[in-house]
Order: sequence, then structure tokens, then C-alpha cells
Amino acid sequence: MKSTLKKLLPFAVVGVVSGATTVGAIQYFGHTSNNGDQSYFTTAAPNTSFAGMNTAATGDDFVKAAKTTVPAVVTIKNYQSRTSSRASEQDLFDFFFGDPFGGRGQQRQKQQQAPDNMPSGMGSGVIISPDGYIISNNHVVAGANKLEVVLSNKKSYIATLVGTDPNTDISLLKIEEKGLPYLNFANSDNIDVGQWVLAVGNPLGLNSTVTAGIVSAKGRGIGILGSQGKAANPIESFIQTDAAINPGNSGGALVNTNGELIGINSAIQSTTGYYQGYGFAVPANLARKIVEDIKKFGIVQRGFLGVQSLDLSNDQLVQAYNAQNKTNLKVGSGVYVTGFGDNSGAEDAGLKKGDIITKVDTYDITDFADLSMSIGSKRPGDKVQVTYLRNGKESTTTVTLKDQKGGTSTRTRADLSVTEKLGADFQSLDDRTKAYYGLNSGIVAKNVVEGSEIAKAGIVDGYIITEINGKPVNSQKDVESLLNKFSGTGQIKYMDDYGRNYQRGFKMP
Repeated sequence: MKSTLKKLLPFAVVGVVSGATTVGAIQYFGHTSNNGDQSYFTTAAPNTSFAGMNTAATGDDFVKAAKTTVPAVVTIKNYQSRTSSRASEQDLFDFFFGDPFGGRGQQRQKQQQAPDNMPSGMGSGVIISPDGYIISNNHVVAGANKLEVVLSNKKSYIATLVGTDPNTDISLLKIEEKGLPYLNFANSDNIDVGQWVLAVGNPLGLNSTVTAGIVSAKGRGIGILGSQGKAANPIESFIQTDAAINPGNSGGALVNTNGELIGINSAIQSTTGYYQGYGFAVPANLARKIVEDIKKFGIVQRGFLGVQSLDLSNDQLVQAYNAQNKTNLKVGSGVYVTGFGDNSGAEDAGLKKGDIITKVDTYDITDFADLSMSIGSKRPGDKVQVTYLRNGKESTTTVTLKDQKGGTSTRTRADLSVTEKLGADFQSLDDRTKAYYGLNSGIVAKNVVEGSEIAKAGIVDGYIITEINGKPVNSQKDVESLLNKFSGTGQIKYMDDYGRNYQRGFKMP
């Protein structure tokens, strides 16, 4: 009998805890905040330990973590004055954090504009400083012309969007308030598979919901930012958890049992769009680096290794590469160098095609997600020690990371080119396309950044821009020249995929 009771005790405790956290999640919990001079946000103390799967006092741990976390997690309402020109964009929006009109968008026409007093979508956010900085997902705020933040005590604010990064799906907002409850960042590199975590957010319109689970895996790359989002250079090294996460949780907190932020909940993997056991969060260390960059520089500082690569842990990719290149690479651990980009720091440091990258600094590289995370948290000019195998022999070299233009120094928003500020690249229109549409001028929009000024005007990849401020444009150089010293509101004419013409305004950043 004693043996049976011992086996059943952990399950009984978890059952009681689940009920307690459900009741606790719908109440407002007090949180003592220090109103003195604070840094932008705080990292947990070095001697803080993470709880493992020890059932002793688990209930107390969950309740304390919930009391700390719930007041610091907010609802974010996204109001848009225009609808997406392409259904797929709204589909992604709905998939991540729900459709307030019901039916995941199936029961409404995508081309109709939502009423001004009705949000187009809702998600979550986390207060990370007492003076009102809030971290969330890029897809939660994408396309908004107004963002409303509602605290757990129902107090409402209009937020300023400080900046976003589609490559990590992170955004930073600001509300004007002081003395707010907030969460500290933990060192997400220290989390262990199997440790208890809580997910706190606003799923399916259920405000301040707390769910519990464990870390199921680390360093997950699921391909969602590049395939469904607007990320040109996605960084995916998600924390996977089985804590229940549903549409509306996006941007919310994943915390340890001390109530410290270890991740920002971002996505679910599901055949239905609702929870089936797999939730994914951006690690706190990466999220923290992104919001630090946005706050300090106005833009994200991204260092690049400058390699084209093959993930040797992916047997399908290896098989396809072998078939295409008539090679005989073996599936295994590490990232195989297939080539180099322009201005490659890795090539400058002596790496060659065929090398297998196995470590960056002290970070073991088993797959592309590891490489993405280890480099994605660095800035241009940073030096990293890259360990690699060449013909079976291990070597190490020092690589200076560069930005995409080959620079090794940080830049501010003022240093950006016109097209970088607008958020797109532009390609000259060929004569055949001009003749087909009966045009005398035109450029094709490429790599349109989600939430950029160009995107807000309704332009997506492939649309043809014919005029800017009443002047014809035929190249990216024309755009730079016309808008180099321009400020204020401009005018743009463009054509969609079906040959329909539009005229819209845009604000020059």
C-alpha cells in the first residue's frame, strides 16, 4: 500500500496544483515593485536555481510563480485601418493568436474592413520594466495603426510601437506609466529539459490564464518564421513546452517556478490551429538581446557568419543535397559549409567549402538551429571562436562577424538607407513586363518587411511601384534619390498582381 501511495503522490499533487492555478489565474495578484531607479530590465541573480521535477512543495512554487507573473502579463489589441490584400497574410495572423470574429476567418470576407472599435486580432505581452516597456511578438503587432494594452487589472493604455524584428518574431512596445509590475529575465541557456514551467497569457479571450508543463526540448527549429512569416533571415531555436498554449498566448510569458522569464510564447504546432501538446517560445536570452538593440539603436544589430550551409542532422536535406551534387555526405551532427556569401567573415578567417562547423565559442553546434542561435545573439564586429572539422581534423579560427553589407560596426536608424527605412528592396522592371501591363516605368517590390511603411501602404512582394511623389521610378537608385532628404507624408502609386492600380500615402521614417 505504501508503495502504491508513493507512486500516486506526484499525480495527486499535480492535479491539485492545476486546480489552484486555474482559480488563481483569474484574480489580480499583488506584485511589489521597486519604484526606485531601475535598469531597463533585470537579469535573475546568478545563484538562482531552476526547479526540476521534484514534487515537494511544487504547489507552492506554482502559486508563487503565478502571483509574480499574472500582473506583468498584458493583453494586446491590434487595430487595423486596412485589410490584407492577400488572404494568406491574415491566415497567419489568425493562426498565431486567434480571430475575434470567430471561425478563424472562414466566416468573414478578408477584403472587408473591421469596424474601428473592433480589434483585428489580440495577443499577449510581458512588462519588462516598471516604466512601461513591454515585449511581445512581431506577428501580434503587425499591420497595426493602433495598439491597445490592457493590464490584468483591466486598466487600458494606447501603446507606442518602439520597434520589431520579424527574424525572431519579437517586438517592443511602450506605455506611459510608472511603478508597473514586471518580470526579470532568466538565463535561458541554463534551462533543462524536464524542468517545470508556466505559460501565462490570454488564450481564446480568457484573460490571465496560467498553464503548467515541462520543457520538452530546446533548440527547436520548426521553419515557421521563414515559411509563413516575413523573416528574411529567421532565427529559430525555440524552447518547446507541453504547457497548454492556444491562439491568444502569443507574446505571453514562459516562466520558471521562480516567476522569472525564460521565453516569449510564439507558436504552436498543430493540425487544427489549437493546442495538441506542442508549444514554442523564443528563448529569453535572444529576446532580451533584440529588445536591447531596439531600445538602444532603434534597429536590431545582426552579425552574420557569412556561410551557406547544410544541416547534417536533417536526413532529408542531406539526401537531397547528395542527389543534386553527386556527393556522399553522411547524416550526423554539425553544419556543413556549402559556400560563402559576399563579404564573408568566415571565409576571411580561413573556413572553406566542405568544412563542418561543430562549435561556436563554447556552444556545441549539432544542427542549424544551434548555429542560428549562437550567431543570432551577436552583433557586427563581435568575434567568435569557430571550431570545425576539415578532412576529419579539428581546427579553430577566430571569425569577425559582419552585417549584410560587410560592415563591422553598429548602426542606428539614422544610418539606414532610404530603402532600409522604407522596409523593402526594389528591382527594375524588365521591358517585357512593362509592355504586358502597358507601363512606361516601374519597379518590383522585394523582401517587404512586415510592419514597414511600404507594407502599411498595402504593398507586398511582387507588386509594381510606378510613381513616388508624382515622379516615375525605374530603379532602386531612383527611390533613394527621390526620398533621400524627404520627410513627412509621401504618395505612392502601385499595381497589384491582377493589374489593379492603387494610390496610397506613406510616412517617411
